[in-house]
Amino acid sequence: MNQNDLSTMRHSAEHVLAEAMYHLYPGVKMAMGPATKEGFYGDFDLPEGVVLSTEDLPKIEEEMNKIIATRVPMTRKELSVAEARDLFKDNEYKQDWLNEIEARGEKVSVYWTGDSFVDLCRGPHVSYVSDIKAVKLLSVAGAYWHGDSKNKMLTRVYGTAFGSKQELQDYLTMLEEAKKRDHRKLGKEMDLFHFEPEYAPGSVFWHDKGYKIYRKLIEYMRKKQEKNGYIEVCTPAVMDRVLWETSGHWQKYGEHNYSGKTEDGRVFCIKPMNCPGGVLIYGQGIKSYRDLPLRMAEFGKVHRYEASGSLMGLMRVREFTQDDAHIFCTPEQMESECITTLKLILDIYKDFGFEDVKIYLSTRPEKRIGSDEIWDLSEKALANALKHNNYEFEINEGEGAFYGPKLEFILKDAIGREWQCGTIQMDMNLPERFDISYIGEDGQRHRPVMLHRALFGSIERFLGILIENYAGKLPLWLSPQQVLVAPITSEINDYAESVLQQLKDAGLSAQADLSNEKISYKIREHSLEKIPVIMVVGAKERENGTVTIRRIGSEKQETLPLKECIDMLVKEAQMPKI
Repeated sequence: MNQNDLSTMRHSAEHVLAEAMYHLYPGVKMAMGPATKEGFYGDFDLPEGVVLSTEDLPKIEEEMNKIIATRVPMTRKELSVAEARDLFKDNEYKQDWLNEIEARGEKVSVYWTGDSFVDLCRGPHVSYVSDIKAVKLLSVAGAYWHGDSKNKMLTRVYGTAFGSKQELQDYLTMLEEAKKRDHRKLGKEMDLFHFEPEYAPGSVFWHDKGYKIYRKLIEYMRKKQEKNGYIEVCTPAVMDRVLWETSGHWQKYGEHNYSGKTEDGRVFCIKPMNCPGGVLIYGQGIKSYRDLPLRMAEFGKVHRYEASGSLMGLMRVREFTQDDAHIFCTPEQMESECITTLKLILDIYKDFGFEDVKIYLSTRPEKRIGSDEIWDLSEKALANALKHNNYEFEINEGEGAFYGPKLEFILKDAIGREWQCGTIQMDMNLPERFDISYIGEDGQRHRPVMLHRALFGSIERFLGILIENYAGKLPLWLSPQQVLVAPITSEINDYAESVLQQLKDAGLSAQADLSNEKISYKIREHSLEKIPVIMVVGAKERENGTVTIRRIGSEKQETLPLKECIDMLVKEAQMPKI
């Protein structure tokens, strides 16, 4: 079943959910309910005194399956606004939707399920409810009407549907595996980070081990960028609001900015993105065409106010570090710079084990800045970079940034989930707005093209993806603690300490557990911390100058001479070749 057909079926399942809710909870009001990438949801205003929990989902699901078994048709009908207002006269949420439909001058359509249930909807839907082959309700949450905390809190019911029971079961198995891999759970077990919702919602408190991984990601990227001709800069965290007005970000995202007025009446922002700072650095001094392309990288920490309900561990935060870069080039260079950056991105993803990468070309949105001529040139450059190098891609119509089209890179992880990470954004508008230029071969001023580029996306989110992809069992080079030395008895502690010192002298991150616990306990406890290598040493190992190693996730043991083992691990712990 293709994605469009699946989306249609899921949207139809949401209508069946709404009808089931009407059967079970008289007086309930359906607010809205779309299909999503992985299923569907419905927002409901429940009758007074009714509270839903996950324990209620089997009952609702059973009612949905009764409706599906009736095999009744789903029929579309167009109405006048007046007829629709009368049909939904007791539902203020539908009246709200009708206001929007009327303002846009669109047709009003409804869908009937048999002749017993009707909902306001543009469709499309399946022909018969029996076309919904396998449905499952998953969870219950709260959601404000239109996502605005000033509005009433509604009850949101999440579900999914598939074209067969086997596909549904495969998906549910994947969800169970995803729970085990949840980076929030593993982050706690591995002592990597924590959050303080009361004092700093959406901000990460990095513990020593987590911050080691964070720093290694930056070190890796820094070396990769230096090898590929980037310079690195750092711009202020607090700057005048006028910069964001000039760039257009304030008009587009002003409500997500942190800002405040100083005593002299000026308004300053904690930077929500790094672009204007990069432009100001470019603007220092006269640039020649010989200076281009100029690849300017910045590990800039940015702050954006996200709604509390949308925050989710490392995946959605209010404070994060972007592996940002801004490439300034001539119009003639922009296609070749896209190609160079494309290759760099895909090469980096391979180093982290991501071979299956989708590329989307996101084109001009309805609300944008810049002329159609500039958008035509920008979209063509990105498309040519992909086509001329035989990269497969899909068009994501209307999903570009407000200042330019972009390429989006979607990674598939070990259990088949997709994650949107890196982007390349083509921008011919900010150089115009900030009036930056270079001197061409003809001695005249010319406008550069600006490419915005992030490969990890954000360090926080990429680290979260890595933790889940590897189920916490990070590659040796990326692990914050690489080796744990565990003596079988306290009589072997002196040898364990000697082994530990040699590991540290070789540059490996290692510790020793010299407690009086049994060796089975030590192995079990440190395996939960996802330490890649546990070295067990006893009287035999001390006598022979060997160690017995156990790899995480394996029951096998291997006994090696100490020096040979250290040499092997040092080689394995090297950062991927730059």
